[in-house]
Amino acid sequence: MVRRAHAFRPATIGQVIPDPLSADCSPGPLPAGVVTAGRHGPLPSHLLPETAEVDGLGRLRIGGLDVLDLAEELGTPVFIYDEEHLRRRCRESRQAFGPRVAYASKAFLCRAMAALAHEEGCCVDVSTGGELAVALAAGVPAERLVLHGNNKSVAELEAALEAGVGRIVVDSFDEIDRLSVLSGRRNGAGRRPRVLVRVTPGVEAHTHEYVMTGQDDSKFGFGLASGDASRAVERLRHLSSGVQLVGVHAHIGSQIFALEAYERALSVLVPFFNQLELEELCIGGGLGVAYVTGETAPSITEWAQVLRQAAGAAGIADLNVLSAEPGRSIVATAGLTCYTAGTIKHLPGLRTYVSVDGGMSDNPRPVLYGSGYEAFLPREVTAPRPRVVTVVGKHCESGDVLVRDACVPEDLSVGDVLATPVTGAYGHSMASNYNKVPRPPVVFVKDGRRRVVVRRETYSDLLALEA
Repeated sequence: MVRRAHAFRPATIGQVIPDPLSADCSPGPLPAGVVTAGRHGPLPSHLLPETAEVDGLGRLRIGGLDVLDLAEELGTPVFIYDEEHLRRRCRESRQAFGPRVAYASKAFLCRAMAALAHEEGCCVDVSTGGELAVALAAGVPAERLVLHGNNKSVAELEAALEAGVGRIVVDSFDEIDRLSVLSGRRNGAGRRPRVLVRVTPGVEAHTHEYVMTGQDDSKFGFGLASGDASRAVERLRHLSSGVQLVGVHAHIGSQIFALEAYERALSVLVPFFNQLELEELCIGGGLGVAYVTGETAPSITEWAQVLRQAAGAAGIADLNVLSAEPGRSIVATAGLTCYTAGTIKHLPGLRTYVSVDGGMSDNPRPVLYGSGYEAFLPREVTAPRPRVVTVVGKHCESGDVLVRDACVPEDLSVGDVLATPVTGAYGHSMASNYNKVPRPPVVFVKDGRRRVVVRRETYSDLLALEA
């Protein structure tokens, strides 16, 4: 029998397991060996992809496939994505925001993901020449692309203009100068590129300082309070023969749970936008997702409702001008990473280290931002997790920590497949070859089928660029 992961059952008859949605297993410093009450429940089901199921043996299935079988077949580490989850979130975004909504591809990009987002009616937001190349190679029409970047090179702008990218988000006066020169070179060839001016509204979102972007002191955009935004608009309008100014763009940060920050941003942006008589106001992305027990986050639909209400209250008559760029909220929970435990080292009175065959090279977020994650065993998803360990990678860094205080089953042992959920955003996209470790493959699963969309790197790949 197969049952939904959202309806967990006790692992054995008569064994009482705390409600996984109320169990407290948030990462954080603990005295050595101490396990507090309530930290030992199963993995909360809302941290798993939407098609996740637990079979009669307690094993995890996603997209109709056994996760342990996938790990054995493909090896570890491996990124596993629930394709149906991805498609549902793209469709939800399209329904919530309309045809100009763009998937923020920096969260996770490969040709398969770009094609999927386009198939489900989303534009695709790219921020470098490389991301642009991948999206075009995936068959996304250039008209459905939005080019971002705070330091777009002449080559990147030329590529965008040549391809006919649908929107360019202008980020600096230097970029306006480059567009002016390039427009002159083109001598009217092709249509005028449509551009949005990126504005920093002076709103500080409550998130990590490295992913705050809406405050006055930011490398992104033109400050509203300083008058730079107005000056940029005038400069762009003077380029009327070269570009077509169609909108205003703002992005206040990432991993935001408090939607009041968006309300504050719109209260500042809308008066500026209304006086310009443009056709599009994009509020960017940044919607937070739950990573650990005890966290909940608004849905994309709820986010859109708040944005539309705030925009209307601020004075926008036609709410169809409002668009957004969700990224993390589309892909994060759709993905998980499977590792193999290779070493378990118990330090009496201190902690137990569980070393896996990946680490900061496939998930640098804990090192960069102190981000929290959960850990669990796909072979016994419904089991209690009374044991507190520190999950670390194989890299030559003491800071190579994936989960500082992970709750895991008591019987975790060497050779077990250990998984970290909610790694669909900024795992693959931020992965590196530190210590010359090949990057893991990416597999999409759906309806009992799997397809490898990014193959595992090999040592030959690592040597391929050597002169």
